[in-house]
Amino acid sequence: MAAIDEVCEFLKKVGTYYLATTDGDQPRVRPFGTAHIFEGKLYIQSGKKKDVAKQIEANPKFEICGFKGQWIRVSGELVEDPRIEAQESMLEAYPSLKKMYAAGDGNTVVYYIKNGVATFSSFTEPPRTVEF
Repeated sequence: MAAIDEVCEFLKKVGTYYLATTDGDQPRVRPFGTAHIFEGKLYIQSGKKKDVAKQIEANPKFEICGFKGQWIRVSGELVEDPRIEAQESMLEAYPSLKKMYAAGDGNTVVYYIKNGVATFSSFTEPPRTVEF
């Protein structure tokens, strides 16, 4: 299995993971739940009007952490993809989001992970790092 597929599968299995960004010099962490591969890149989704979108715009570096028996930490940079096709693909993968978001609504924003590094860890095995 390719590294990107393994990371996406793990995030989906976790269900809720936590995305860390920075707000000036203050770390900010919040729950997220989207992980979707589109055109060979791993995407997440949010609302453009949310503080997290402003934080990503100011500093695209992030870290994700999720736990389900073992844990994952993912870092890299989040890059906004403004294309309607990318938004539609995410919303098709997560139909429950359609209650709050629509492709091209000016609020839906999707990001792909650039220079992704993921570390899988557990209490019983040494950490394993993959890049995608």
